[in-house]
Amino acid sequence: VQLVESGGGLVQAGGSLRLSCVVSGRTFRNTAMGWFRQAPGKEREFVAAADWSGGRSVYADSVKGRFTISRDNAKNTVYLQMNSLKPEDTAVYYCGARMGILYSTEISQYAYWGQGTQVTVSS
Repeated sequence: VQLVESGGGLVQAGGSLRLSCVVSGRTFRNTAMGWFRQAPGKEREFVAAADWSGGRSVYADSVKGRFTISRDNAKNTVYLQMNSLKPEDTAVYYCGARMGILYSTEISQYAYWGQGTQVTVSS
């Protein structure tokens, strides 16, 4: 199973970015997906997750109302739309694939990970 993220970059505070994660090697429709991030010197933390259909999702309190997770099962792709970005959102963002159809906020529940994409928000 391979996950490839893209869409990171440098943006000013208040700006927007959309991250993408393409999954191959597993039936995407049966896979719950999550986004996590890791800032320098900090542990990886949960950001957002969606179930197999995208009909149910959950967010960290720090991003609720600003970030939106979605997925296109026809394209084997999950997205993270990030609006109203803040400097504290600066981190490497990772997508994870879970062996199951229900989402989880726990890192240990995700079996596969992408290589990460850097998001830097300047003040």
